[in-house]
Amino acid sequence: MPRFLKGMAFVPFLLVTWSSAAFIISYVVAVLSGHVNPFLPYISDTGTTPPESGIFGFMINFSAFLGAATMYTRYKIVEKQNQTSYFSTPVFNLVSLVLGLAGCIGMGIVANFQELAVPVVHDGGALLAFVCGVVYTLLQSIISYKSCPQWNTLSTCRVRMAISFISCAAVIPMITCASLISITKLEWNPQEKDYAYHVVSAICEWTVAFGFIFYFLTFIHDFQSVTLKISTELNNDI
Repeated sequence: MPRFLKGMAFVPFLLVTWSSAAFIISYVVAVLSGHVNPFLPYISDTGTTPPESGIFGFMINFSAFLGAATMYTRYKIVEKQNQTSYFSTPVFNLVSLVLGLAGCIGMGIVANFQELAVPVVHDGGALLAFVCGVVYTLLQSIISYKSCPQWNTLSTCRVRMAISFISCAAVIPMITCASLISITKLEWNPQEKDYAYHVVSAICEWTVAFGFIFYFLTFIHDFQSVTLKISTELNNDI
């Protein structure tokens, strides 16, 4: 295994690479199949029609699992760091974890309920994933600043906060413009009245999604010093 993946660093690395592949593969298959316009489809548009819907569902489900594993590991890291040298209330870390896991549940909903089949459930899952995900990154950025310089470098804190601010700035117009669109469809014509809303919302959606990916990339260094131990105990009272 490469040196930069020592410890538990492979978990966020796998999350980043797998999620990136999920978005890219689904997009390529959807475009080559002629199911979506190559110019700025929604992420969910690329996972609505077979065969890309199967690829999208499987890969996003696993991304949600990897995301939950990464967030829980991050929670335990911060908990241990805080016990060593107190820098923040444990509740702050716990709230961050709960919101992050809620976002992962939202990802699972998005993966399993297609956009055109059950739009209300799908959109609810997307809203849960994006909003909780953005708040999670913001809270983790604040925790990073509180633990600086002992557990994080100032440059890492600045990168995390910058990604958080960009994601926060993008998620608001994403939701606003999406709510103004009167119809759910896969193919758009520039002459349609809601086309501008679609373009703005899609740009913001891709921005937030890859913002999450780049954010988890910053966790790799923190996870290098973490090891996972599994202990097994056998009882002889059977």
